[in-house]
Amino acid sequence: MSTTAPYRSSARAQLQALRCRQITARSLLDQTLAHLAKVNPDLNAVVTLDIVGAGAGADAADRHLAATGTILGPLHGLPITVKDALETEGMRTTCGSTSLSDHVPDQDADVVALLRAAGAIIIGKTNVPTMCQDIQTSNPIFGKTNNPFDATKTAGGSSGGPAVAVAAGLTALEVGSDLAGSLRLPAAYCGVYALRTSRGATPIVPTRGHIPRPPGWLTSSDMIALGPIARTAADLDVLLDVIAAPAPADGVAWKVDLPAPKFTRFNQYRIGIWADDDYCRVDSATRELLDQVARLVRGTGATVDNSSQPVDFATSDTLFQRLMYATSSASATDEAFAADVQAADALADDDPSALYLKSRTMRHRDWARADEDRQKLRGKWADYFTEHDILITPAAPTAAVDDQTSIPTSQRYITVDGDKRSYFDQTSWINLAVPVGLPSIVLPAGTTKDGLPLAIQIIGPYLSERTLIAAAQQLARILPAPATPPAFTM
Repeated sequence: MSTTAPYRSSARAQLQALRCRQITARSLLDQTLAHLAKVNPDLNAVVTLDIVGAGAGADAADRHLAATGTILGPLHGLPITVKDALETEGMRTTCGSTSLSDHVPDQDADVVALLRAAGAIIIGKTNVPTMCQDIQTSNPIFGKTNNPFDATKTAGGSSGGPAVAVAAGLTALEVGSDLAGSLRLPAAYCGVYALRTSRGATPIVPTRGHIPRPPGWLTSSDMIALGPIARTAADLDVLLDVIAAPAPADGVAWKVDLPAPKFTRFNQYRIGIWADDDYCRVDSATRELLDQVARLVRGTGATVDNSSQPVDFATSDTLFQRLMYATSSASATDEAFAADVQAADALADDDPSALYLKSRTMRHRDWARADEDRQKLRGKWADYFTEHDILITPAAPTAAVDDQTSIPTSQRYITVDGDKRSYFDQTSWINLAVPVGLPSIVLPAGTTKDGLPLAIQIIGPYLSERTLIAAAQQLARILPAPATPPAFTM
């Protein structure tokens, strides 16, 4: 590892250097903070810093290693940032909301506690949209986070700050959260890797302490999942080892033991490729990318099927929206919810607002039936994965779209090969995995002619995270090299 530019190294390389005492935790921290001070003002990815606390943690890590010869844990001395949606003890945690502008939690979110127990040095918080409720990153407290490749483009959301921080070398690892693509869309737009982890009856990465829900709530959305962001696929595995764990109340009886990768060689995989769909057409650059990926994958000798799909796209997306709107109402005030109920009751089923309002206010019987539809959809995916090992799809219809922070949400749109499309089409492809709780990796796979990152998605069976990471590592060897933003090498 270069001691003059440690932020350019992978998390694995940084951790190895720390363990072997090639660099001290204090020195790595100081150099990371120096890089952050140089490039973050133009990016606005890291919005809160705890330099004193991070310094104390780094010094303690160095003393411990010197005195005992042992490390504190698998992330010993590694400086990392944490998404501002995750409660962090003693550190301002706002989730971009003015109502939480002075919120300083008195305990860590469960996943943050896991990071600390593994020896990580938490240096600060990364930016999010207000209450994580946008797919670009801006809020009235900290302002807008810029895409590191082009400030006129969005960084994505809600994990825009985390993805930019990783891409720019402000941190080697981050934990993002994902309900409607919030983890993977920013990774696609910023040219980094992200893994949405499996979610069944309970998540494999504990979610307590994630905002929203409001501070103090013990529950979270039944579709939200947390996962790692990194600059390499191998580094996803580093963080997954730490955060894939039961919630504290469950740890007395069980543990998360994810299966090893299914194969050692890429030509052993049976690969599905879903390159495009009438329901959410991709642009020409993305379609060319998927065609290139198909050619490269066939060249390895792997079995490729690009004719069958696991589910109907429109049916899956409609169910996802219904369940998402339903879970989003949990923390609404009584008055606001009563108004939604009244408005929903006054709407015809074919009204443009009906899907949102009637889903948000559905009776429990209706939700139970939607949940039954979800289980049937899971069954279709499970059937698909009896004959396929992984499925490759686009990550989004296009590369990063124009930032639309100043435009009301109802007036926003994206352009796909000259056609105006729904603003929320950005997440349709990555939302395929959400209602059924399947793991999904987004990985960089080339660039547009303008130098913006392009990405693909790999979806796998439930609890196949290790297989997906291995597949992403093997794919990375044959795909074009990821783009690097200018800030990374400053």
